[in-house]
Order: sequence, then structure tokens, then C-alpha cells
Amino acid sequence: MNRSRSKTGTSRDGESGDGAGTASGLWGGGDSYRPLSVGAVSGLIRTALAENLPTRLRVVGEVSNFSNRTHWFFSLKDEQATLSCVCFASAAREVDFPMANGLAVVATGRIDYYDAQGRLQLYVDALEPVGQGALELRLRALCEELRKQGYFDPARKKALPVMPRRVAVVTSRNAAALQDVINTTGQRWAGCQLLLYDVRVQGEGAGSEIANAVRALSQDGQRLGIDAIILTRGGGSIEDLWAFNERVVADAVHECAIPIVAAIGHETDTTVAELVADVRCATPTQAVMTLIPDQAALEHQLQQLSYRLTLVLKRQYQLGYERYRAVCRHPIIRRPQSLVEQSAQRLEDASDRLDRAMQQRVRSNEDRLAALGRHLESVSPKSVLTRGYSYTLGPGGGVVRSVVSVKRGDRITTVLADGRFDSTVDGDGRDQPAQTKPTRVSRKQGRRVKENDQPALFD
Repeated sequence: MNRSRSKTGTSRDGESGDGAGTASGLWGGGDSYRPLSVGAVSGLIRTALAENLPTRLRVVGEVSNFSNRTHWFFSLKDEQATLSCVCFASAAREVDFPMANGLAVVATGRIDYYDAQGRLQLYVDALEPVGQGALELRLRALCEELRKQGYFDPARKKALPVMPRRVAVVTSRNAAALQDVINTTGQRWAGCQLLLYDVRVQGEGAGSEIANAVRALSQDGQRLGIDAIILTRGGGSIEDLWAFNERVVADAVHECAIPIVAAIGHETDTTVAELVADVRCATPTQAVMTLIPDQAALEHQLQQLSYRLTLVLKRQYQLGYERYRAVCRHPIIRRPQSLVEQSAQRLEDASDRLDRAMQQRVRSNEDRLAALGRHLESVSPKSVLTRGYSYTLGPGGGVVRSVVSVKRGDRITTVLADGRFDSTVDGDGRDQPAQTKPTRVSRKQGRRVKENDQPALFD
């Protein structure tokens, strides 16, 4: 930076010495540097970067300090340095693998200076994984997405038919897996019919063919009498099996109305189609063994069931025969008329008890009626008259209850137990003053009566 300056104030490069944003602006009017604004320095840095760096760079490094705030902010580092990076949301949406700290990636973008923070950073517009591989990361991302949507939920998986009569096989006509399926099916259950749906199982467009085949079988399966589907192919690399990891295949398997058994690749291979299918098997042979019953095993099972059924029937027959013999020994069965005789005897006994009860009831009622008659006779007016009482009838024939009810000259009749006689009233009891006499309490009925009064007629 030790450049010479002419006496006229012009730099050796011939530029004006007024200052801002140019290399000559670093010089002041005297022998010392002229101070620059922060913005001017930022402009110098940006100019230097634009003139000395390519417009696009591809940088490989390990992700650290990753932050997802709509836009992605992170750093790329290696053993020697760290580079700040930013990936805007529009570019982040195009990344098809999960971004995380510690992941080795190749970032494509441009280097620029961020004036507001004084930071030099890489503006990323594309990201590629390294190390684990792009396909593996895409597979993990798709699996995570499908898991959240319930594609792997065991509750939605359909049960396999017990004894399928027709099974559709979705695979390539030239695949070795098809021959395994045919051979194993013939050995286990020759009565099961296989229907091949020939598709490409790898390469560009294979995923769409597989998905179309599954959808067609789901739509026409009932008409064709298809009970289940085997989705299979042989082993290979992750690239060879990638058709079974595509989202279109996962959607078709998930929406299929027919149970699907998937066996893709070798035992160690795992594809999205297998995870979404109703049953996952390690190999095509295992898929057939899981879906199609073994005829020999069924015959053995049938023999066992026949033996057990025969044994049960024999036991039931023996038990029924013993019960029959026990019933035959019962007196009612041996002599049925005894049941009638017992019922007749019970009827006769009941009739006798009824007769005795009726006679007892009649005698009891007769005794009660006689007692009531005697009581009624004892309280009748005639019985009272026999004890020395009488009553008097006035001129109108009514009972005389008070002296004020008759007058002098009235003809009255006195009734006794053995007859009656007439008399004429010669005095008037209304002219005599009433005399108040002490009262006493009748012991018999507890009522008050005047002293020396005669008891009432029916006392």
C-alpha cells in the first residue's frame, strides 16, 4: 500500500485523489492515509470480490450451526476454515434431503459481502449431499414424510385372505423373482392361479408403470377375482430399486383396495413400497409362503381335525348313550302310569282337604251366626221390657221423650213386656219449674245422668 503521490495530488495510477470507493481514495491530502467511511470500505470489498472471484462456486464442507428460520443459515467448515452461508427459502424448498448439522454437502452459489453485518458469506442456491449419498437422504426424507401421514400405520393394513384362489404378480416378465413365485406356488398350492402384470422394475419411468399397475388391479380386482397382489423383484443397488421408493408408488400401494405383499430385493434391502404394503417379506419365496397356504400342511391339518372330530363324536355318543340308559332306568319311563297314579292321589288328597276345610268353615260360620243372634236378642227392645222397663207412646203414636211433648187431656199409651194400656194426662209438666239435681256418672257407659233418673230404655 506504499504508493508514491505526485505534487499535484494525483496518484501514480492517474486517478483523482478525492477519496471514496476507489483505490486512490486511500490517500489523504497530506503524508498520512485519508480516513474512509464504512460504506466506502464495504464497496471496496465487494468490488474486490467481484473482480477476483468467479460468479458461482461449488464448496464442499461439513454443515454446522444450522438454523431454520424460514431461510437457512449455517456454516460450512473443514479442518482449515469456516464459511458462513445463507440459503433463502425459495432455494431451500428445492432441497430433497433432510438438512442437519454434521452432514457433508456440496453448496453451489456466489460469494458476497453483507454490509449490514459486515460478514462475508456464501449465498447458496443449490445443495447436494455427499458421503451418505443423495438417494439415501431422499429415501429418509420420504419415509419421514410418509410416516407422519400414517402410511406405515399398522392399523390401516389389510388382512391377507386365508386361501386365495387368484393372485396377481406385479413384476417384470424377465425377473428372476417371477420364476421363484411360480415354482413356490406350484409346490405349495397348485390350485392357486397366478396373474402376471408385466412392468419395468428399474430405470426411468418404472415407478409410474408400477403405480399404474397397482391402481388398475385395485380398480378391476373384484371383476377379475383377484384376492391378493404380490409386488416383487430381485436384488440390486439402491439405484436399481429406486422405482419402488418413489412417492407415486407409495400412494398407489396405500390406496389399493386389495391386500398387497411386497418383497423387493434381498433381505437387507428396504424400500418404501414394502413399508407401505400390508405385509413385507424378505424374499419373493417368503412372500408366496406367507400368502399361499401349503397343501401338504393343509392335508395334515385336515387329518388332525378329522381325528379330533371323530374322537369328539365318539365321546358325545358315549355320553348320550349313558344318559339314555339312565333315563330308561327311571321309574317314570319304566312305568309311565305311575305318574298318572301319583297325580290322581295328589288330586284325591287335595279334594279331601278341601272338603274338610269347607265343613270347618261352615261350622265356624254357623257358630258365629248363633253368637251374633244371641247378642242381638240380648240388646233388643223386647228383652229390655222384660227387665221391667216400659215406654210411652203419645197421641200421634210417637215415643214420648219429654213431659213437654204432652198436655193435659192427651191420651197416651204405655207399652210393657206383656201388653199395653192407655191413660189420660191430667197434669201439665210444663207448668212446674225445673229442678236442678246433681248428676252422676254411669259406670256402665261413662255418661252423665241426673240423680234419681231412670236409665234409658236401652241402657
